[in-house]
Amino acid sequence: MDTPTDVDRSAPVLTEIDIDVDAPRDAVWRLHTDINAWPKWQKDISEATLDQPLEVGATFDWSTFGMAITSTVYAIDEGSRILWGGTASGITAIHEWTFSDTPSGARVTTTESFAGDAVEADTATMQALLDQSLQSWLQHLKTAAEER
Repeated sequence: MDTPTDVDRSAPVLTEIDIDVDAPRDAVWRLHTDINAWPKWQKDISEATLDQPLEVGATFDWSTFGMAITSTVYAIDEGSRILWGGTASGITAIHEWTFSDTPSGARVTTTESFAGDAVEADTATMQALLDQSLQSWLQHLKTAAEER
């Protein structure tokens, strides 16, 4: 498989949402890309481990809602964009995060695609789960960044 350069825009499940954070973009970026610290502020994640530099090709392991996931970093533009993905429980996910400056801090946009047999078997449920998961993640990120 070629290394993805974007989410799968033709996937049966695709979510894109954003949030404005009242904190400097570089601080929000550092918080979000400190993968080992995710469980400290991201209550939906029970564990997360990155034991190598965060760069293209790096892999990290994490667990959310009882699902163990190994993700691979596909692209990274320091301070502004990270793209990762992998397959777990029959779901191939590709997840992009972008960070941009706003007058009061940063805008974080997350886009994720879900594909695979498990997704096609129940797209409505998978869409609802992904929407809720990403809304929650963004809210946790906003809260943690603004508390700092």
